[in-house]
Amino acid sequence: MACAISSSAATLAFLHRRQFTRGKLFTVCPRNNSTSWWLFSARRGHHLVTSATNERCRGFAEISETESGPPIYAWPDDNKRPRVCILGGGFGGLYTALRLESLVWPDDKKPQVVLVDQSERFVFKPLLYELLSGEVDEWEIAPRFSDLLGNTGVQFFKDRVKCLHPSDHLGMNGATVTGSGGVVHLKSGLLIEYDWLVLALGAEAKLDLVPGAVEYALPFSTLEDAHKVNEKLRALERNYFGKDFPIRVAVVGCGYSGVELAATISERLQHRGVVQAVNVGKTILPNAPPGNRESALKVLSSRNVQLLLGYAVRCIRKDGEFGNSHELRNVEALNNATEIRSPESLVLELQPAQRGLQSQIVEVDLVLWTVGTKPQLSLLEPNDKSYGLPLNARGQAEIDETLRVRGHPRVFAVGDSCALRDEHGNLLPATAQVALQQADFVGWNLWAAINGRPLLPFRFQNVGEMMTLGRYDAAVSPSFLEGITLEGPIGHTARKFACLTRFPTDEHRLKVGISWLTKSAVEAAALVQNNFTKVLSGF
Repeated sequence: MACAISSSAATLAFLHRRQFTRGKLFTVCPRNNSTSWWLFSARRGHHLVTSATNERCRGFAEISETESGPPIYAWPDDNKRPRVCILGGGFGGLYTALRLESLVWPDDKKPQVVLVDQSERFVFKPLLYELLSGEVDEWEIAPRFSDLLGNTGVQFFKDRVKCLHPSDHLGMNGATVTGSGGVVHLKSGLLIEYDWLVLALGAEAKLDLVPGAVEYALPFSTLEDAHKVNEKLRALERNYFGKDFPIRVAVVGCGYSGVELAATISERLQHRGVVQAVNVGKTILPNAPPGNRESALKVLSSRNVQLLLGYAVRCIRKDGEFGNSHELRNVEALNNATEIRSPESLVLELQPAQRGLQSQIVEVDLVLWTVGTKPQLSLLEPNDKSYGLPLNARGQAEIDETLRVRGHPRVFAVGDSCALRDEHGNLLPATAQVALQQADFVGWNLWAAINGRPLLPFRFQNVGEMMTLGRYDAAVSPSFLEGITLEGPIGHTARKFACLTRFPTDEHRLKVGISWLTKSAVEAAALVQNNFTKVLSGF
C-alpha cells in the first residue's frame, strides 16, 4: 500500500504534546501490505506520529527527541537491498518504477523503491483534452498511485521535493550498492537516503514570459489546470446563455497542445463561441508530420477558429485597465461596437513578429497559455554544497547517453528533467513517447548497474505522432506508414486504442477498456434510436 506522511502543522503540534516511551518503531499494518516505516529523530522525548497510507491502512511510528536532526525514512530492509528513490510520478517516474518491478532480480538484489510525487494521482496527459469534451471520466485518465501500485512493492509518498544532496561524486563505483548515493530532502521535512536516484520531476508552465500572463492566463498541463479551465468554461456558458454575443477564447501557442485545445474548445462551444489561436510563427505545428498539420488546418477552418499567425503577445490585461488612450479606445470600439461585455473581459495586445503585419488588440473572456515550460528540477532549493548536479541553461540535468547525470554514477534523469539529442543533433521533444522509452531504458540500466552489467545507450525510436481534434476526430501519423495519416473517426479510434495500450497497468487498462466499450455501445444505441425516430416521423 502507498504510504505518506502528514505535514500538517496542526497535527504535528498536537503530536508533539504526546509523550511516549523511548526506543520503539512500529506499525499497525502488516508487512505484506507494503506499509512504509519511518524513523524520526528530534530533541527531548518521543511522540506518536501517524503515517497516512489510504483508507484501508494506517501506520504509526515514534519520534525520538534525544538526538538532533530532521526525520529520516527507515527503509523496510535497511541496507540489505538496494534503495531506489524516484522523484516524480509522471510517465518517466511511474513507468520506471513499474519497469523495475517487472524485471527478474536475484533475491538479495531486488531494490526497495520509493516514488515521490506532489499529487496523489498519475495523469495520462495526452487525454486531458477529453475531460473538456466529456469523453472520459477523471478516474480513467487520472488513477490514484495507491491503486496502481497496490499490488507492487513500490512505496509512494505524496510530498514535494525541497532539495537534493548527492554524494556519489566522490569516486564511488556506480556498480556497487554499499554506502549511500545521497539524500533527498522533502518539503514535509522527511529525509530519504538512497543508493540510486531517478529524476523525473517533469516541468510546469512558464507564465512569466509576458506581463499579465501570471495573473490572467490559464495553463493547461495538469489535472488541476484541466479542472480550472472546465470550471471557467462552464461559468462562461452559464453567463452567456441566451445572449446574442459569443464566448471568446484565445489560445496562445499553436504547437500540439494549443491546436488540440483550440479544436476541442471550438467543438464544445460551436456557434456559441469564437476561438482565436495566436502563434509567433507563420504556421501551426511546425515540427509535426505534414499529414497531422493538414488535418488540423482542415478541422480548425471548418470550425471557424481564427488563426493569428506571426504575432507575439505583448501583454495581457483586464479590459479598461489601461484603456484611457484614444488609440486603444478606437481599436476596441471597432472590435466591439455596441456589445455590453462582462467586466471580467481580458485584452491581449499583440505585436507583429513577422514583417507586413500590424499590431492588434484582441478582447476575450478566457486566455489559455500553452507556450513555454520550466523544468521543476530548476525550482528546487540550491544545494549548499559544491557538488550539486550539473544543469544546463534551462535547468535540466546534463546526462550521458545511458541517461546517467554527468559526474553522478548513481543518478539517472528522464523526461523534462534532462535534455538529450538524437543522432542528428536535434533535441528530443518533451513528449510522453520519449519519456516512456527513457523509463524503459532507465529501468534496465538500473538493473544492469546493480548487477554489475554494462549499461545500454539510449536510442529513441519514433513510432509516430497523434493528436486529438475533437470528440470523434483525430490525426495519427504512424512512422511505419510513411506518408499516411489516419484522420476523422478512424484516427480517433486508432488514437484511443494506442493510448489504452500505454496505460500503466493491466488492471487499469482492462477497467478503462470496459468503460470505453460500454460508453460506445450506449452512444451507438442512442444514435440508432434517433435515426429510427427520424425515419418514423417521416411517415
